[in-house]
Amino acid sequence: MLQDLKKFLLRGNVVDLAVAVIIGIAFGAVIASLVDDVIMAVLGSLFGKPNFDDLTLDIGDGVVFYGRFLTAVVNFLIIGTALFLVVRAVQRFFRTAEPEPTAEVRLLTEIRDELRRRP
Repeated sequence: MLQDLKKFLLRGNVVDLAVAVIIGIAFGAVIASLVDDVIMAVLGSLFGKPNFDDLTLDIGDGVVFYGRFLTAVVNFLIIGTALFLVVRAVQRFFRTAEPEPTAEVRLLTEIRDELRRRP
């Protein structure tokens, strides 16, 4: 049973998944800090308090806190934009140039192009 447990825990998929989850949690903390500590601070200095939680609508005896919803939507848009920009920057950083085609591939491409030109 211990051998089976060891095989299960050390399989590539389980280890890769564990690493992905841990990296995802750490990345989430970075994005949350970027949004809360940088972007929201800048927005707060430009527009005042960037929080709509105080906006309410009284309906009879009930209170609708639509400001909380607006705050959640704004936070979602900011987090989505920040995440997009970070992922885009990482992709550019790790982008590699396409390798030069081999002589075989160039020859096959020429043959294909010649066959397309024939009626």
